[in-house]
Amino acid sequence: MNKAPELNQTRKQITALDKELLSLLSKRRDLSLDVARSKEIDVRPIRDTQREKELLARLVEQGREHGLDAHFVISLYQSIIEDSVLNQQAYLHGRANPEIQQQQSTIAYLGARGSYSFLAASRFCQRRQIDMIDLGCQSFDEIIKSVELGHADLGFLPIENTSSGSINEVYDVLQHTSLSIVGETTIEVGHCLLTKDGAGLDSIKTVFAHPQPISQCSHWLSQHPNLTLAYCSSSAEAMQKVIDAEDSSVAAIGSAEGGALYQLTAAENGLANQKINQSRFIVVARKAVAVPSQLPAKTTLIMATGQKPGALVETLLVLKAHNINMSKLESRPIPGTPWEEMFYLDVDANLATTELQQALKELERLTRFIKVLGCYPCETVKPTQLNNSQLVIEPNSSKESISTQSEDNDAPKFSKRYRQQNTQIELKQFNVGGSDFAAMQQVSLPIDKDVFATKVKQIKESGFQAVLLLDTTTASLSAIEIKEYCHLIDQAGLTSAVQIDSVNHFNETVKVADMIYLAGKEMYNEELLGLAGSVSTPVLLERNTMASTTDWLASANKILTQGNQQLILVEAGIRSFSNPEQLALDLAGLIEVLSESHLPVLGNVSYAVEDKLACQQAKALKQLHANGVIINDNQLNCPEQQAELLHRLHQ
Repeated sequence: MNKAPELNQTRKQITALDKELLSLLSKRRDLSLDVARSKEIDVRPIRDTQREKELLARLVEQGREHGLDAHFVISLYQSIIEDSVLNQQAYLHGRANPEIQQQQSTIAYLGARGSYSFLAASRFCQRRQIDMIDLGCQSFDEIIKSVELGHADLGFLPIENTSSGSINEVYDVLQHTSLSIVGETTIEVGHCLLTKDGAGLDSIKTVFAHPQPISQCSHWLSQHPNLTLAYCSSSAEAMQKVIDAEDSSVAAIGSAEGGALYQLTAAENGLANQKINQSRFIVVARKAVAVPSQLPAKTTLIMATGQKPGALVETLLVLKAHNINMSKLESRPIPGTPWEEMFYLDVDANLATTELQQALKELERLTRFIKVLGCYPCETVKPTQLNNSQLVIEPNSSKESISTQSEDNDAPKFSKRYRQQNTQIELKQFNVGGSDFAAMQQVSLPIDKDVFATKVKQIKESGFQAVLLLDTTTASLSAIEIKEYCHLIDQAGLTSAVQIDSVNHFNETVKVADMIYLAGKEMYNEELLGLAGSVSTPVLLERNTMASTTDWLASANKILTQGNQQLILVEAGIRSFSNPEQLALDLAGLIEVLSESHLPVLGNVSYAVEDKLACQQAKALKQLHANGVIINDNQLNCPEQQAELLHRLHQ
């Protein structure tokens, strides 16, 4: 029997390997900065997600050869990639703005050393190789004034937390400062119960904490009602109070890293309500910065809209029209003007781009007040993922049988052989392709706007999630009029779909509608199919009344091949040679398509079904596992009948 290796010797070997790993990670980080220097000259994007996927796939295979789990390898390298991306961003941003890349900077933050704000500021400076002179402050106002008066170069303000939400006091101080937001950083917040002299939970009577950690740890605190809470201005102050206390019956809520600065130990870990608890901080300075074009940028705006219905929605539609994503929207009251609010927006766009500049000009005409608070690099790094087939190792005995079920890249794009997982499309409350049975009401235009506003509210109350607008071309409606109808649909909390039957109206309609609907007569319109495939807007493709399921799916494939994967098929009825004047839902064809394609399928009962049979056919569609139904607004006698049907369909 072999003698087990000596424990101390094994630990020495592990220690030596850890030291070597750290050295290699440091060398890898240096090489990633060389990549950034190259991209500075060639002006290429920071991230190459395709290369990242290829890298992860190769590393997973190499890891398997060494007996390493795929998920472990991916988790490790996702962290390495994130560090590399953020370091490259920091380098290029510093090169573009040398005034903020000083060797030494005074940083104003909330509390004292050990507070979460201090930890966030420290990490921000370390990544940029800035020697930090810390300036602890007692309030957010003091942080702002320190930077405004030149006592500090940068100020750190916590803006939101994944557990407790936005920090309203910070939004309030941003209303009245001339400072610019020049950066952001996010840190993991691991709340611990910190004690001195190794005291345990049983001996604790009083807990010191800032209001934010108390809110974020409310579930844990509710389980210990015997503890007395004492509020502090920062986590650092809470820890200092524990140090200054005469006995060991007091504790603080803070981080283990911060507690170590005060020689406190964690008696309890993981106090936060949510497993993932992160805080986002913004960085403010006296002068705005430029963000290089290859960096992902975020711009923060503040604005006040006019006091009229739909004023805010009008401003948001401007962003939509320019394809600008809004990642955050907050409102705060305007001091001295009751019931009026100031809106704060984060948009994923660079202030230097033509799209955002044009959007700002349009917003100036729609708002009473608008101001850019800052444009800065976005530090949210979305992890690169591999698909499940790349993560699973199948037994040799099952490889042959499983391979027959694998995805076939040469199969038609609508086919389940090409994509085994069913396509799901989610827009607001409209969810099609999942477990829900979607319901859309079809409405013919024109309708008086006031009547329509009342109508869509009734549609919403009945249980529909979307509205399909027809006859926009026949009614000679302008793009502005269509936009107004879609705006009313949006106000009601519904998703809009607009029928397009002309190439000339395509671009205008795509800008204002959530979805576009191609009627069956356009199923063979090659130009329109190509346009529908070239946009990211979800498309509903109705089957031509004389088309086979093969022709229908072929048209669908033309849209998918152009790039748009958000496609919904609509069965609205076909004509038979024996009775060409009469439409009938092809339920057999619907079943065939559902079995062959991963695309969601809706049944439109507006044309092929007598009004008195609409409810029956809708129920039949659900029983056949269709993904939803489209019902004409005049097929059901009253809103109560609609509500009853939708209630049954959603059960």
